[in-house]
Amino acid sequence: MMLQSRIHARPATRIAARPARHHALKTQALFGFGGAKTAEPSTSEFYSFTVKDIDGKSFPLSTLKGKAVLVVNLASQCGFTPQYNELQAIYDKFGKQGFTVLGFPCNQFGAQEPGSNQSIKAFAKSQYGVTFPLMSKVDVNGPGAEPLFNWLKTQKGGVMGNDIKWNFSKFLVDKEGVVVGRYASTATPGSLEGDIRKALGA
Repeated sequence: MMLQSRIHARPATRIAARPARHHALKTQALFGFGGAKTAEPSTSEFYSFTVKDIDGKSFPLSTLKGKAVLVVNLASQCGFTPQYNELQAIYDKFGKQGFTVLGFPCNQFGAQEPGSNQSIKAFAKSQYGVTFPLMSKVDVNGPGAEPLFNWLKTQKGGVMGNDIKWNFSKFLVDKEGVVVGRYASTATPGSLEGDIRKALGA
């Protein structure tokens, strides 16, 4: 009789375990544990965008095919503004290897980029000797956001939502047009050298 009891007990234990596991999976799907989701990488969409440079001229990103690109939202009156120095330094260091920086001034964070495109251009040149490409001032969040930034945010989600949190946020795009890195304002450009080398295939 005891043997028969044990035989009957085993199926009951298995049946009870299955609904618990199924319930846990449903809960995980419902609440999205694991943070913001990242879209599947695209190797073509990056090059489909056309933006405006600091002088208001069209700048097709298709001209960057075969280059690794660091996209940064800039501000002239921010505590992180001295990062201009390091952005220029990595542009000088890796430029001949097929790397570039694209700087997009933005006034959405603390109103720290209030000037015109021409005043921003003059500031970056006179204060930091900037020679990397500067784009026209844009929004990076909200209904008026530059479409390129909307796409970048879908490719690499952020912490606590996909929106950009502050000035000098950065996205690294490899030579195939795939977004391979997203970095907060506190990540200095110099600290990205290893990732830049990887994006270049070096």
